[in-house]
Amino acid sequence: MIYIDPPMWPAHNTLFSHLVSNEGLDELHAFTRAAGISDRAFDGDHYDVPQERYDALVARGAVPVSCGDLVRILISSGLRIPARERPSALAAPLRHRWNRLLPGTPELGDRLLEHWNEPHRRYHDRRHLLQVLEALDLLTGGDIPRPVALAAWFHDAVYTGRPGADEEASARLAEQLLPGAGVAAAVAAECARLVRLTAAHDPAAEDIPGALLTDADLAVLARPPAGYADYLQAVRAEYAHLSTEEFKAGRRRVVQQLAAADPLYRTPAGRRLWEEQARRNLAAELAGAPAEETSTAAEGQ
Repeated sequence: MIYIDPPMWPAHNTLFSHLVSNEGLDELHAFTRAAGISDRAFDGDHYDVPQERYDALVARGAVPVSCGDLVRILISSGLRIPARERPSALAAPLRHRWNRLLPGTPELGDRLLEHWNEPHRRYHDRRHLLQVLEALDLLTGGDIPRPVALAAWFHDAVYTGRPGADEEASARLAEQLLPGAGVAAAVAAECARLVRLTAAHDPAAEDIPGALLTDADLAVLARPPAGYADYLQAVRAEYAHLSTEEFKAGRRRVVQQLAAADPLYRTPAGRRLWEEQARRNLAAELAGAPAEETSTAAEGQ
């Protein structure tokens, strides 16, 4: 069933309601598509809808409830996403990181944050960006080399679900934008080189910056089983345009390549932190443990 709370949340010179389901996101997306609500209004576990849509949504069958009741319904459904996991909640901490990385360039940081918040993204969004940066903190003790940190920001800045082409477009975006932000040509070139490495995650043995970035990008593979299942489900959602058969075939090729890598992680810290759990997750996926379609992921990371 679909529920809506009163329009009492201010933003963009109006008030907003929250629209949720207690059954699942498929029901929620179907309801909003039928109502003509943009994907851009989706925020992980609910849609934000302006007050002028409230009466029409109730007429379509959304059940009016109080704000407190809506939160309780969402929690009991198991669909609620903690604030830190919500892409819209991550703008401030990410903006703070950007301003420390490249002071005096807030417009560029905001432009990248908009890329990372595009509505078609379900895994490659601001959550992934923050997770890669935090993984780099673990690998470097918080002293991330500037080209590596910039590459983390740019590595999925362009994401259309085309492995190889997206990394190339992201690298070109870095080459286009960084010089104008005062970044030295050598640093911009190194950033673009590192971004291109994330297409195959196969840096040369002596490539320490490449190892840092690719290890951080693959840290997701070492999530606990429940978190790994969430990751698989999110990537599947990004490839909803593929049939089940196409999707499973593409994903299996990627998982087989990852499982065959020896080592999977190229830094000593990455192997210590993530190798064992990541290999368990990959083996379970190849063995068919996450058997449901929604618990498999598509080609590319």
